[in-house]
Amino acid sequence: MELLHSIILGIIEGITEFLPISSTGHLIIASDLLGLPQSEANKAFEVIIQLAAILAVVANYREKFSFAHTQLWIKVAMAFVPIGLIGLLFHKQIKLLFSVEIVAIMFIVGGVIFIWVEHYLKSHPPTTRDIEEISFRQAIIIGIAQVFALIPGTSRAGSTIIGALLVGVDRKASAEFSFLLALPVMVAASGLDLLKNYQEFSGEALTPLLVGFVTAFICAYFVMKLFISFLNRFTFTAFGIYRIVFGLLLFALLYSGVISPSAAG
Repeated sequence: MELLHSIILGIIEGITEFLPISSTGHLIIASDLLGLPQSEANKAFEVIIQLAAILAVVANYREKFSFAHTQLWIKVAMAFVPIGLIGLLFHKQIKLLFSVEIVAIMFIVGGVIFIWVEHYLKSHPPTTRDIEEISFRQAIIIGIAQVFALIPGTSRAGSTIIGALLVGVDRKASAEFSFLLALPVMVAASGLDLLKNYQEFSGEALTPLLVGFVTAFICAYFVMKLFISFLNRFTFTAFGIYRIVFGLLLFALLYSGVISPSAAG
């Protein structure tokens, strides 16, 4: 992988990881358009740079990492259990779902759901406006919603945010809980890939990984701040529209032969 490729993928990862638009879907398509083969090393690269997003969460919410917030982290741990169990038990079956068609379909489905949820919220205003106020029941339901993120193109951030909105958490708190919930998910996924493929990143191969990692961290750090600022003024409708348009674009690229059907495989 060339340095330019690692920078591009790092930017895409950093921008999309915490937005409800599926970082995995964008990385799959970007890799195909860049002509990068879906080798084990390249697949591992895309997963491992997600660790940079973890550092961005720590940097932005370092005040939450104290015993004063123990109850919040218990809720985060509880919300992680569903996806942890399902991912562990069915990881082989989940890999079979990776295809451009499924990614495109889930982009569109997710977009429609976001638009519907925003319509639903007009008559069901939020009752929880701070992540510290999220109940154990709400945390569990959010965790169950996160399981849908195992379907490529769904978006981990998108599924958790939708789950939170539907149980009465406001937009800002939904996004922030999604940020924190990313920690155990990414540590589990990225850490496993790093252990399995660390030998692929030695010598010259280590430099692109480090460049992509740093790029992803910088982008993720600032995107998180901008995202929260955006939610203080706007709704998720724009993301819903974006997902639908992007999904349709994927179908157009696929059936025009610009990207290959096996790009996600």
